[in-house]
Amino acid sequence: MQTLQELGASVAERRRALGLQQGEVAARTGLSQASLSRFERGKVAEFGSRKLLSVLAVLGMELSLAEIGAAGSLDELRRERSGA
Repeated sequence: MQTLQELGASVAERRRALGLQQGEVAARTGLSQASLSRFERGKVAEFGSRKLLSVLAVLGMELSLAEIGAAGSLDELRRERSGA
C-alpha cells in the first residue's frame, strides 16, 4: 500500500470481514463514525498515527514497513515466500 486511500480501503475490507459496523469500531477507538467513514472512503487528506494504530488494533491488524523498490536476490525471495 502506498496511499492513504488504499489503507482506508483495506481497513474497511477487514472491518466488513469481521462483521463489524463502523460505529462499533469508532466507539472502541474514540473516533466519530463520520471520521472513520471518511478515512475508509479515502476522503481525508491525513489520518493521525494514533488514530490509525487504534483502528488497526481493534481490527487485529498491525502496521508493517517495507522498503520500496528494494530487490532481493532470488534466494532471499524464495526464503521470504517459504516463511523462513
